[in-house]
Order: sequence, then C-alpha cells, then structure tokens
Amino acid sequence: MLKYLISLVKQLLFWLLYFAIIRIVYLIFNLNTLQNEGVSFLESILSFWFAFKLDLATSSYLLIFPFVIVLMQSVYNKNCFEFINKIYTGLVLVLYTLLATAELGIYEEWKTKLHYKALMYLQHPSEIYNSAETDKFFMLIGIFLFLSIGSIIIYNKFFYTRIDQQPKRLLNFLTLLILVPAFLVLGMRGGIQEIPINQSQSYFSKKNILNLAAVNSGFNLYISIIENYKNFGKNPFAYLPQKEAEKIVNRIFEVEKDTTLSILKTQNPNIVLIMLESWSATLIESLGGKPDITPQFHELEENGILFTNIYSPGSRSEQGMSSILAGFPSHPISSITVQPDKFVNLRCLTHVLKERDYASSFYFGGQLIYGNIKSFIIHNGFDRIRDIYDFPDEPKGKLGVHDEFVFNRQLSEINQEKQPFFSMIFTSSTHSPFDMPMERKLFWGDELNMYINSAYYTDQSLGNYIKEAQKKDWFENTLFIIVADHSHHSYTRDPYHSKEYHQIPLLFYGNVIKDEYKGMQINKLGSQTDIIGTLFSPLGIESENENFPWSRNLLNPYSPEFAYIAFEEGIGWLRPSGEFFYEHRLDYFYNNTIPILYQDSVVREGKAFLQVVFQRYMEY
Repeated sequence: MLKYLISLVKQLLFWLLYFAIIRIVYLIFNLNTLQNEGVSFLESILSFWFAFKLDLATSSYLLIFPFVIVLMQSVYNKNCFEFINKIYTGLVLVLYTLLATAELGIYEEWKTKLHYKALMYLQHPSEIYNSAETDKFFMLIGIFLFLSIGSIIIYNKFFYTRIDQQPKRLLNFLTLLILVPAFLVLGMRGGIQEIPINQSQSYFSKKNILNLAAVNSGFNLYISIIENYKNFGKNPFAYLPQKEAEKIVNRIFEVEKDTTLSILKTQNPNIVLIMLESWSATLIESLGGKPDITPQFHELEENGILFTNIYSPGSRSEQGMSSILAGFPSHPISSITVQPDKFVNLRCLTHVLKERDYASSFYFGGQLIYGNIKSFIIHNGFDRIRDIYDFPDEPKGKLGVHDEFVFNRQLSEINQEKQPFFSMIFTSSTHSPFDMPMERKLFWGDELNMYINSAYYTDQSLGNYIKEAQKKDWFENTLFIIVADHSHHSYTRDPYHSKEYHQIPLLFYGNVIKDEYKGMQINKLGSQTDIIGTLFSPLGIESENENFPWSRNLLNPYSPEFAYIAFEEGIGWLRPSGEFFYEHRLDYFYNNTIPILYQDSVVREGKAFLQVVFQRYMEY
C-alpha cells in the first residue's frame, strides 16, 4: 500500500520540479527583456512562490491518469501498467516541453503566453518556421530536445518507483479509491476556498513578464481551450457578411451633433468608482423599487445625476469589470477577463488616467481570483490593490470582509493619497449567501428576503462612507460614480429574458457637479460600457474616444440610444421603440416587442452588433 502512495507522491514532486525548471529556462531565455524592464533578481524569485499553487493544481490534473493506473495495479499487479504510466509521462513531457519551448521566443512579439489560437497555427508549421529568426529557431529546437530528453531521464532515474508484488490487493484498492481522489480534487481546485484556482493566483507584479513566468503554461492553455472551443477559427454568431455587419454597427454609433452637457466644475477631479455587487434597479426607489430598501442611495440622488435607463451587458462580475473599466461589451460563451492573452489588448480607464498623473487604488473584501479578476486588475495598473488577504483583523463573512470595513479601509488610506486619484471599491455583501453583520430590518420578499436585507446593509455602509468622506478635504473635488456590476433576480419576478431583469442603477454624485445639474435624471437608453465615454467629455479628454469605440457619451442628447445584453447563447437588444431577446442555439425569440414596421431592420441591428463584438473578441 505504501509504495502506491510513494509512487504518486514522487510523481507529484517530479512535476513540481519540472515546472520550476521550465520557469528557470523561461527567465534565462528572456534575461535581456527582464533587464530592460528593470526586473530585479528578488522579483524573479518571487515568481516561483506565486507559481506554486497553479503548478500544484496542474500537477494534480496530470496525476489523474497515473492514479487510475495505480488503482488498477493494486488489483491486478501487472507490469504492463508501469509501462503504460511511463509512456504517458514521457508523452506529456514531450508535449508540455514543446508548449514551453514555443513560448520562449514569443514574448517579444506577442507579450503573452500561448493560447488556443496556437492550435490553429500548428495547421501551417511552415509559417512558424518562416516567421522565426534562423538562429533562434535552432536554439529553440536544441532547448526542446535537451529539456525533453533530460526530463525523461531524470524521471526514470530518480522519480519512477517500481512496485513489486503487494498483498491485500482489494484493501489497497479501496484505500486508494477513498484517500487519493480527495487530495487530487483539493489540489486541482487550489485548496478549500470557495472559488477554484485560476491564472489570477499567479499574478503578482506590474511587470507582466513575471506574471507570465509564474502562470503555468499547461493550465493557461487548458483554460484558453475550454473558453474558446466552440469557436475555433469561426464566429458562431456570423449572421451577415462581415463587412455588412461592420457597416450596420458603424451606422448605429453615428452621432448627428454634439451638445454635451458640461456637468463638472473642474476637468481634473478625483474619481471614486463604487461597483455594487448584484444591485438591480428594483432596489432603487427612483427606478421603480420600493422606498425602504436603499434610502441612502435615494438621498445621494439629490446631489447627483441619476441615469434611469441603464442595463448591464453581462450577468457576472468579471463581465461587469471589463464593461466598466475597458468599455468592452460582454459576449456569449466566455468572458474576456478570464483570458490574459486577450485582455492585454484592451485599453482601460486606469491607463488613460495614469497618463494624466492620477494615483490609483482598488479595494475588494473577497478573493480577487474569482473570474480571474485579479490578473485583469493588475493588468490595469492600479498602484495599490487590496483584497481579503489585506484585511487580517476585520470581521468576515463566508465570501470575505463585510462592506462597511472595506469602505472604512479605503477611506483611511485615501486620505494619504496624492491628488488627483482614481479609487475603485467593489462591494460583496449583496452576493449569496448574503451574510452581513446586521440584524434583518426588512421582513418581506420571501426567498429574496436576505438579498433585500443585504442591499439595505450595503446601502447603509455606502451612506456612512459618504458622510465620512464629506469631512475630508478632497471631497469637494471628487466625483463618485456608483454603478452595479450586474443585475439580480428580484422580488418583481421579472423573467431573465426581459429588459427589467437587466436594468441597473448608475449615479454620478459629488459637490464637483455643477449646482444646476444636481438632482437631474437622464433617461437616455444606455449601458455600463458607456461610463467611460460619458466621463471623458467632462474630463476634457475626448481624444481617447477612438480607443473605446463601444462607449457612448450619455451626456450628449444626440448620442444614439440602444442597449445590448449578452447571455450564454444569445442576445438582448433594446431600442426606444422596443426590444427583443433571441436564443441563437434554438433560433427562438423569447421576447420581441419591436413594431412590425421596424422589426426586420432592428433584429439585423442586434445580430450585427453581437457578430461584430464576438469577432473583436476572437481577434484579440
């Protein structure tokens, strides 16, 4: 029995060592780049520490087949099983080394790791050879052969364990069957935490080459394939010739003229972006909700501008993150934030503000590895990032630190921040299981009662935060942008395929807003993605608009009105005249209120929009 376990443990140790060797080779090969980017030796060493959990998870996946082999061997005890395991290990080593070697030379060109598109490139290997420098190509061939042969020799000599005849085979089988899978599953998901591990676990540096060194290549390629297997080289939402679809989308965004409202007293305000977890419009009195859920938010409206007709393109936090910070719409099948090779191509709000000498910070009470948000946030270049691990002493619920303590932490640290600053707070208490340090105040809503009470709690935390902020010197020059990451099913029982389900609040608030605009409501049909385009005009940086083509300026009365909503296999398309929700897989309209006279053209609009958004996603 012991030899079976020793065999698996030694294989685990081998894979961890192998991944470390691959990482050493990657860092040495890119030594010039490391030096040019000012990477210190200590920073390079840290990549091994932050790589460990993802390496362990990958190793656990690779041990699934050896575990099955050992399990069979415990019953039949045939030498052929050891031979099969050797062949499997050798084959994986060759394939993984091929992947790792191919990655060595691409950082300079791609600035990313190999992803699912690499599988398409393998259809034309001559192109790979022709595009590589000859000396580098043969160097990589040499590294591949050296690593492949060397790792196989090391495995066979030091880590392979021969298992001789073992007694009590059935007992061995049952013990292995009960004991080992639990540890493998634990390793594969990265521990006992709520959220399974992803690439974010290995992101730690503002120098992306170190993050790429820390991310396990095999794990990254696996995630890339899983997220894109449905559309390998083909847009599944290609309804029209691409040029025609592009023409329709360009026409949708046409602006007759610009009479943008000048709402701010200054073009250089501090900006605090508060992203509220799962806040639906039905939580807001002014948007049709009951008045006792979020009274603090309602009070803030008196000194702000409330956008009353805003929708979230996606239904998950990581989708909201890319829509708000990068102005890139959500899309079916996957999320751009879970794929570092794609989101590195997005220009984000922090990049723009950093170029204008804004300091930046990000606060979240939960685990940022959810939805790969951590790697996306690090890519965004925030100067200071706080998540659950930075709140060791604050009270926590099942998902992390309660909202009031996150607000308090941001408030205490932002006082030391140089101005202007951009600070983002992402709340979490309105996420299931809705545990909060407050007794229930509202006693209606049936199964949604805890959700409603959690919104009341976050609203109180928000109100207290604003009251404290009003006492600070920086408050007078600060614009607060308060928006939901996505909506949530509500006590109104709106069906998922309805615009009401996806409506969210958006509020611009602060004394930096001119007095004549305080208390104003803007009913223009829009989306999360429009926050950036709406913000740029008051900041006087319209030159950036071309870098955020999916974002409109909602302060311009002549901006086109529409909202796009993506779900797993389809689209919701909203126009002032009506809306439709279309399931692509079933070719079925759940809801179509477009007048017959305009129905064909509006449906073409929506389908063209989805087609072009997904095409952009594929091209990144």
